[in-house]
Amino acid sequence: MGLVSGWNQTHLPRFNKFMDIEDAEQILVTDQVRDFYDKHPYPPPVQDLSEYRRQWQDEKRRRADFYLFWPNEPYRQNLDILVAGCGTSQAAKYALRYPEARVVGIDIGDTSLRETKKLKEKYDLGNLELEKLTVERVDELEERFDLVVCTGVLHHLPDPDAGLRALRGVLKSSGAIHLMVYATYGRTGIYMIQEYCRRLGIGTSDEEITELAEALMSLPLDHPLARLLGEAPDFRRKAALADALLNPQDQSYTVPQLFDLFEGTGLSFGRWLRQAPYLPYCGDLVNSPHRSRLANLPIEEQYAAVELFRGTMLRHSAIIYHADNPFLAQPVQFDDEEWLSFIPHRLPKTTIVEERLPPGAVAVLINQSHTDTDIFLPINEEEKQLVEAIDGQQSIAEIMAHVAPKEQDRVRTFFQKLWWYDQTSFEISRE
Repeated sequence: MGLVSGWNQTHLPRFNKFMDIEDAEQILVTDQVRDFYDKHPYPPPVQDLSEYRRQWQDEKRRRADFYLFWPNEPYRQNLDILVAGCGTSQAAKYALRYPEARVVGIDIGDTSLRETKKLKEKYDLGNLELEKLTVERVDELEERFDLVVCTGVLHHLPDPDAGLRALRGVLKSSGAIHLMVYATYGRTGIYMIQEYCRRLGIGTSDEEITELAEALMSLPLDHPLARLLGEAPDFRRKAALADALLNPQDQSYTVPQLFDLFEGTGLSFGRWLRQAPYLPYCGDLVNSPHRSRLANLPIEEQYAAVELFRGTMLRHSAIIYHADNPFLAQPVQFDDEEWLSFIPHRLPKTTIVEERLPPGAVAVLINQSHTDTDIFLPINEEEKQLVEAIDGQQSIAEIMAHVAPKEQDRVRTFFQKLWWYDQTSFEISRE
């Protein structure tokens, strides 16, 4: 049954007799989502971005981030950036992160735009513009962008395919989209409790959210949602609980469904923002008896199989490009001698740990944005020296100048592991 089935015109003041029922349903969903986030903004508003600004004043950090999206392109900061569904702070963060960029934030929520405007004024963000606009109508900006950021938004649209096509339409031919959508399998417990709430008619008043939080304390310990409640402190906030369990529109994707979405909207997959959790070459799967079977699958099938094996992914974050510009979507390769000219850049949130080490390791490399506890890279003393020599200026050939030629294959494998484990981005061509 459609969302508007059985409603009369008094219930649908924005609709008229010439409007298609599907269009009416989509307008209704959009209005419901807008009203929901105006009442329960998520992520919640922030007042202080001083630490965020300080972190991103590091030029090396910005370069590493740039080459994650454009390994083949000369570094520049004067980007045109669209934050589609900017929420209460995301557009302001991008304006702080890239002070030489021009950032446009769009959202349909008055609360989100009002809170972002406060940050714009507080930090004097002259490079930030805000518009009240739906993702589907983004072409009304009459502009094209180098980077389109759409995280946590597409899955709340009444027609995600239409939304992604609209974003593709404002993407420059050499541009990139950073897209984050919900993943299906890791959210099984969330969808069970969403259905529970629907059956009980639980609404979004403060009292009902408080009662829901109290009720969840009695969940069986083996319920699929119980682990999330215990591991994710964010779920202790009312806004997070409402966003996860009471959102009026919520769609998720498996890896194959996500790749179908890209193909259907004229886009091409480049890489996962953090790719180690999807690879059979990382973490405990390295020692799996199925490793060779996994490695022999086509790459998209590898991603799909590993998603099923891990089972707990909550979201997919991908970097995607125009399908008609395959040069941009080519991953970094180590199967020819070009790898020697790559310039490695340490990614943000990577760290070297030298305590509680596995046997034979002098340190362990960790990307703190990973949530899977098995994804870490033990290294020996020589590998540690190679990592410490990464300065964002030297090529791999320069870093390994002291390495004997017969050891080059071993060094190649190590730098490929740094890539797999999300320790580095690579600058493929010098400016």
